Amino acid sequence: MSQDTLSTVYFPYFHSNLFYGIIFWGNSAYSSDIFKIQKRIIRIILNTRNRDSCCQLYKKLKTLPLKSQFIFSLLLFIAKNRFIWIKFRFSSDLHTPTANLTTFQKRPFYFGIEVFNHLPTSIKNTSHDIKKFRSVLKGCLLLN
Repeated sequence: MSQDTLSTVYFPYFHSNLFYGIIFWGNSAYSSDIFKIQKRIIRIILNTRNRDSCCQLYKKLKTLPLKSQFIFSLLLFIAKNRFIWIKFRFSSDLHTPTANLTTFQKRPFYFGIEVFNHLPTSIKNTSHDIKKFRSVLKGCLLLN
């Protein structure tokens, strides 16, 4: 099959199912196994060897690896609901809830706020416009 046909099959069937609800399961123990499957599929689409690095392959397909997609989805969720965690109107950081249990700190809300607060200020400042935030964030994650 051609590369276009394989990528046409990949995005609606695998990609959409893979990233459904990723903010809840993306940090689980099984995510490394799923990431290996994703890399294998990317290599099949682009017809490369098993030992080739996938970094450039993801960029070529303009898609994100599993962990980057997890961070992307998590930060979009936080940006869409940022009014809940705004600490001060003049600050771009969000308020992190007080938590003593590590199980709470691993939840998407807490972890997402921590990641959001570590973003560069230029990206955080675009979070008011979700479309712009989405494109800037995806560009940053594709480069890194």
